[in-house]
Amino acid sequence: MNSSKRYTITAALPYTNGPIHIGHLAGVYVPADIYARFLRLKGNDVAYICGSDEHGVAIPMRAKKEGVTPQEIIDKYHAIIKQSFEDFGISFDNYSRTSAQVHHDTASDFFKKLYNDGEFIEEVSEQLYDAEADQFLADRFVIGTCPKCGFEESYGDQCENCGTSHNGTDLINPKSAITGNTPILKQTKHWFLPLDKHEAFLREWILDGHKGDWKPNVLGQVKSWIDDGLRPRAVTRDLDWGIPVPVEGAEGKVLYVWFDAPIGYISSTKEWAAREGKNWEDYWKNEDTKLVHFIGKDNIVFHCIIFPSMLKAHGSYILPENVPANEFLNLEGNKLSTSKNWAVWLHEYLEDFPGQQDVLRYTLTANAPENKDNDFTWKDFQAKNNNELVAVFGNFINRVAVLTNKYYDGVVPTPGDYTELDEEVLEQLKQFPDSIQKSIERYRFREASQEFMNVARLGNKYLADEEPWKLIKEDEERVKTIMFVALQISAALAVLAEPFLPFTSDKLKNILNLSAGNIDNSWNDIIEKDVLLPEGHEIQKGKPELLFSKIEDKTIEAQLAKLEATKKANEQANKTVEPQKETIDFDDFTKMDIRIGTILEAEKIAKTKKLLKLKIDVGIDVRTIVSGIAESFKPEDVIGQQVTVLCNLAPRKIRGIESQGMILMTDATDGSLAFVEPQQKVQNGGQVC
Repeated sequence: MNSSKRYTITAALPYTNGPIHIGHLAGVYVPADIYARFLRLKGNDVAYICGSDEHGVAIPMRAKKEGVTPQEIIDKYHAIIKQSFEDFGISFDNYSRTSAQVHHDTASDFFKKLYNDGEFIEEVSEQLYDAEADQFLADRFVIGTCPKCGFEESYGDQCENCGTSHNGTDLINPKSAITGNTPILKQTKHWFLPLDKHEAFLREWILDGHKGDWKPNVLGQVKSWIDDGLRPRAVTRDLDWGIPVPVEGAEGKVLYVWFDAPIGYISSTKEWAAREGKNWEDYWKNEDTKLVHFIGKDNIVFHCIIFPSMLKAHGSYILPENVPANEFLNLEGNKLSTSKNWAVWLHEYLEDFPGQQDVLRYTLTANAPENKDNDFTWKDFQAKNNNELVAVFGNFINRVAVLTNKYYDGVVPTPGDYTELDEEVLEQLKQFPDSIQKSIERYRFREASQEFMNVARLGNKYLADEEPWKLIKEDEERVKTIMFVALQISAALAVLAEPFLPFTSDKLKNILNLSAGNIDNSWNDIIEKDVLLPEGHEIQKGKPELLFSKIEDKTIEAQLAKLEATKKANEQANKTVEPQKETIDFDDFTKMDIRIGTILEAEKIAKTKKLLKLKIDVGIDVRTIVSGIAESFKPEDVIGQQVTVLCNLAPRKIRGIESQGMILMTDATDGSLAFVEPQQKVQNGGQVC
């Protein structure tokens, strides 16, 4: 880590075409927040910057799907995302949006500077065009087969299967996402950033200069791109949603979202600096500033090749010192998908688990996909809470607070002479800030979180070994020292928890009553001070607030049931409709005697899962029919139900029962069976014709 005291930390701008889910949190926002909170605790000058990405094809596509305007879409999801981040405790110094005027001005000025400096190539090229829709197919308006991995549903800008970035014209068998038609090629003029011009610089800066401190997954992807040979990249698009290209002859064109979006970091910093009375250029143009981009692996090419090339071409900006991109987080063994609703949405989590933000933060950090894809499961979430947060951290603090109140009326006791064990424990405590810091500085947040939890384990083991609840009857003076040491560990945890578990840190500070004693320990104080919580200080009286509560099986089962319902809905949505059967004559149809009947009796057939024995009044008689509907209906629920019956089907024996016809059924949207029935009650025996 360099000696900088000023940091600009950026977190990938989330698209405002949907809410935030746990994949976004694990990949970007939680690690970035841990890093920012840690740096502030160390006394650094931090600008933690983000904002909503409100341009690009995804927005008008979502608007069309919901039957509203793009502006309504971005306003809706910007509000949801911003509020979710605030409620979850993501400590942005500024959260802006790319529809803001300051961003439009900043992006336009950036483009014009490069344009005037001759950094772009102006070129007429053939692009995919949907003749029926009468528009060029930018980015996600085109779907086809990825030229690299063969995935058949790759978008025109990027393959979600392998993460490769490409152009729409690179796709095999492209189709318009608007009409489904095969697009044609049509000439249009665009401006391109010649990435090949910056190839030598990128190779020297990243592959040589950062081979020792950047993550292997980032270096590997950058090397692959550079080794393949960089080509000019379009920075404009034929689209009516976005920032208009600010030069003559560019009517009907906007800045490509991946040119405009990273500039959003700069415009958001400008917005923050103006509000706080700071100079924004210190955070983007001063060599004493350290710039770090937190992103997911699908954004590596944009933050390590395209944006740095833009900054280099501009000439006055610093370059990122690190881009610690994470891999992907899966959910219950399947890839997270916004379109398929296969996700744990942050705003829904906050509703379902009020006051438990830190449980999710801890689980996502402990399972962070730092070097490979990882999996989130609700059972593991429950285990992390119950077996670690409750049983280790929460248990230790509760013991310390309860015993301090019970033995000393909440007053920190005066210690006696330390034993060898006391000194060893206090010395170990002083080592933790440095070891946690080293992990954070190497962007190993999983490792850092577990090292933090080891502080609580140290405290638990100390109490378990010393057993003050037993020793109090024999040696009250010794117990004072034990509790004094335990309270020092508790005070250290209140500080060390802040980057990982900010809400818990606040709770613990309240339990220890730190504000009343004007006690504000810093990260370095844990290393340098012999006493963090002085004798005579009063902690919170009475029964202490529990830091964490146990999560019961029924709570987890409810979340799993929600996912199962989503899975069934997806299966139904993806279910292919059976093709039409062989054509029949009208005379064949008239041979079928289809009538409306009413179920009079129903009973389950023993030793079967699917079969019900039904008595049905079909007007001409009352007959027995065996039907395979038992998995969708209980016998008592179908009595009185009107059904459609094929009456002249030849009788056949099923499980020894003669079945005299067939009930007509179809599939419901959730995959269960549904009756084919009249819209209103009709007379039994009424014919379907």
